[in-house]
Amino acid sequence: MGIFSKTCEYGIRAVFYIAQRSHEGKKCGIKEIAEKINSPEAFLAKILQKLSKSGLILSAKGPNGGFYFDEKGLTQPLAAIVTAIDGDDIFVGCAMGLQQCSEVDPCPLHNEFKMVRSKITTMMHNTTIGKFNVQLVNGRLSLNK
Repeated sequence: MGIFSKTCEYGIRAVFYIAQRSHEGKKCGIKEIAEKINSPEAFLAKILQKLSKSGLILSAKGPNGGFYFDEKGLTQPLAAIVTAIDGDDIFVGCAMGLQQCSEVDPCPLHNEFKMVRSKITTMMHNTTIGKFNVQLVNGRLSLNK
């Protein structure tokens, strides 16, 4: 189990699959992506719509259409995927999801989680989609669970 929602996990895996196919000069459809990342197709369609609306992935209609990345998209940080799908709560919110938790009135986990959250935020903002794509293309990572 990861630190992200199931929706976000599917989104991240879909982005990586699309980036990998884009490297090969190909666009891919929802059915293909869903099959390759083991995601329900209808659920994935909603996720891809969010990612497309946010400008993170590109899409083209027609017989040669599908989802794809351009060079600019590969420079986007992993944080952009998380924010497009789940918002920025993981980067700014309370570990327990408590609204009243703050610097002034911290919950018991506040200070420890603040350090963890800071590391996650840095990591997700400093790692690009392209960096992951290089490892996928070279076969060092796999999208299969």
